[in-house]
Amino acid sequence: MQLELYRLDIPFTTGFTHSSAVRMATQSVWVEARSGGLVGVGEGCPREYVTGESLASAQAFFNDHREALCQDVGSVDALAAWVDDHATLIDANPAAWCAVELALLELFARREDVPVEQVVGAQPVTGAFRYSAVVGNGGPDMFRATVTRYREMGFVDFKLKLSGDPVRDRDKIDALRNLKDCESLHIRVDANNLWDDAETAGRHLAGLECSFVGIEEPLSANAIEGMRFVAAHTGAPIILDESLLRADQMTALAGDPACWIINVRVSKMGGLLRSLALVKDAHKSGLPIIVGAHVGETSVLTRAGLIVAHAAGGGLLGQEGAFGTHLLETDVATPPLMFGPAGMLNADAHALSTGVGWGLALRRDQDFAALLSG
Repeated sequence: MQLELYRLDIPFTTGFTHSSAVRMATQSVWVEARSGGLVGVGEGCPREYVTGESLASAQAFFNDHREALCQDVGSVDALAAWVDDHATLIDANPAAWCAVELALLELFARREDVPVEQVVGAQPVTGAFRYSAVVGNGGPDMFRATVTRYREMGFVDFKLKLSGDPVRDRDKIDALRNLKDCESLHIRVDANNLWDDAETAGRHLAGLECSFVGIEEPLSANAIEGMRFVAAHTGAPIILDESLLRADQMTALAGDPACWIINVRVSKMGGLLRSLALVKDAHKSGLPIIVGAHVGETSVLTRAGLIVAHAAGGGLLGQEGAFGTHLLETDVATPPLMFGPAGMLNADAHALSTGVGWGLALRRDQDFAALLSG
């Protein structure tokens, strides 16, 4: 078996802004696993402000472990054992490992001529999935134009990035209230760890005078007690993203599950196997789930996220991502796996449950090769 890692650089059609970063292109690693003429592909999105990873650290992780992985991981069982035996290492390098694991899973699925979900013991991905409109922290005119366009497409679930400026954030809520049939909208907000003080965060959020489905990461990561205060002050549950990188962090939520929603991003959690295990634990604890996505994910991570969303079942509160060429100038697959009107993605229209591996028609042309660098 051979493993190769590349940097994947795809420009965006428009910039995306939140309080932690401004993005104009992907920041992703792409792994290919080859054996016996078969190829599996994987993707990860290292983010310094989420997991402390960078493109350079992902490359270093890959260089350190490629040889051992090629020798020791020749099956799904061996892969699962490697994940269990190297939990601390994956905790420190989740996006890098995610890219490797996804590539290996597709390779093993291709050996068996089945979809990836079959080799991980998950149910076939069928039916329709509804995605949220995720709106960045752009200027007022851009914000109004974006939410209006989403509403015209039929979106009802909105996730808004906050700025921390009371006037600007109130204008965002008012812009949504002015949309047609605004009473049917489900609105959540993402602060991206804006505040250090729980009382300040609580006042700001309560001052927006909106019944939020959830409030994501209002305080610095892992400020759980402060976030409990914000939940009580606003009456809205807290969505944990940067504060939930490992399954053992859910222990602190067991006493009051109604206060919390967990955001499961496959790259952030360290791959598909760990994401599916987290969903099982969340079900046992009564914790609702949002299947999230990093800005700039391609169809490969979208496909992996669908397996997690399907496994979440009735515990799924929302789903993010599947932007495809709505955001990317091009995608790794043709056609790209992306939402359509009303934010819907029909897995059956892509025949995902009967496809082999990810079931995607991946590009192999020169234009795509130009997006990869070693």
